[in-house]
Amino acid sequence: MKRLLVLGLVLVIGLSFAVSAKKVAIILDVGGRGDQSFNDMAFSGAERAKAEFGWEVVDIASNSENDYVPNVRNAARDGSFDLIVATGFLLTGALNEVAPDFPDQAFAIVDVAAGPPPWNTQGANIMNLVFNENEMSALVGALGAMTAAQYGYTHFGAVLGIPGSVLYHFEAGLRFGIAWANTKWGELFGTDPGINLLYNYIFSFDDEELGESTTTAQLAAGAVGVYNVAGPVGFGDHRAIVNAHTQAGTLVGPPYYFGVDADNDYFSHTLASGMKRVDVAVYEAIKAVEEGTFGAQVAANAAAGLAGGYVGTLENSGVKLSKAADLLEFIEFGIAAGAEIDYYQTIANWATERAALSDAIWDAIAELEAGILDGSIQVVTANTDDDMAAVRAEYTLGAP
Repeated sequence: MKRLLVLGLVLVIGLSFAVSAKKVAIILDVGGRGDQSFNDMAFSGAERAKAEFGWEVVDIASNSENDYVPNVRNAARDGSFDLIVATGFLLTGALNEVAPDFPDQAFAIVDVAAGPPPWNTQGANIMNLVFNENEMSALVGALGAMTAAQYGYTHFGAVLGIPGSVLYHFEAGLRFGIAWANTKWGELFGTDPGINLLYNYIFSFDDEELGESTTTAQLAAGAVGVYNVAGPVGFGDHRAIVNAHTQAGTLVGPPYYFGVDADNDYFSHTLASGMKRVDVAVYEAIKAVEEGTFGAQVAANAAAGLAGGYVGTLENSGVKLSKAADLLEFIEFGIAAGAEIDYYQTIANWATERAALSDAIWDAIAELEAGILDGSIQVVTANTDDDMAAVRAEYTLGAP
């Protein structure tokens, strides 16, 4: 009798686990897994939820933009997913088309393409996961400009993917940061270095060869380094940086690579990364479903006119300039994504590169960060073409 009772309890417990187990679909953009950036970050957030809540994680690849609508619709039709996450603003149109047909399905989208409110995705079943990319991009711009000034370069470069509201946040902050750094350098050293911006939108998030050739051209034009704002295109950007060092026979110093989204500081010749915690945003969306607060969060944010159920800011570390602790965490992330990394040598190289910069530069970056955090410094941003045109006119930087 006792054996039967124990067996019955085991079956009941097993059944309860089976019933409570939930599933999330991560629909990737064309960058796909292995980018050591945006898509891998989204998957990492889902894996954290898997470890904590026991969710099943399914990633769905998109080989081209033509896959977006079918991928979202097929996942919704499947009916087994407690949450469907669209990874990237390129999926905004697909989500807008499909979500109204499945009002009982919970969706989330990272980087919804947005103008001023009302936001493009407003459904009661859609959680928007957005970021103040302009804030951390200002820090990257200021660091890049001051690095250029220290080493006698004239420009800081940026390779950006497909233009639109999300990337305009990056560009606006970058311009603001460079302009702020020029002024601060003048205060510190008596002369405005006049560092300008070289930038190119390449209309791609996966064309590594175009990234490499664009970075090579920017370096030839006098860029101290290049900020990747195009996901896996950065592999090509980085190759151009490595090639430049190989040709010059240098091991340290400029030109530098600046990473994006994940902390890419474990890449060689990388001085810093503009981090955007996509992993945290995806985890928070899953957590909201797990805890039964998803609908309430979406409704509350909609009522307040906010962009999403999660807004990553400098204050909550949803965006940030990479630091030592981030490097230690993301070396493991890179290894998990397939990168070959010499752990201790990578840390030593990174520390050497940063130590070569003047303490005055790091103090200035800390001042800018503190000002953004306490509200005394307001970083400009842009959502529309007109917004971006206005920012470019205000902060021309030789690159209207």
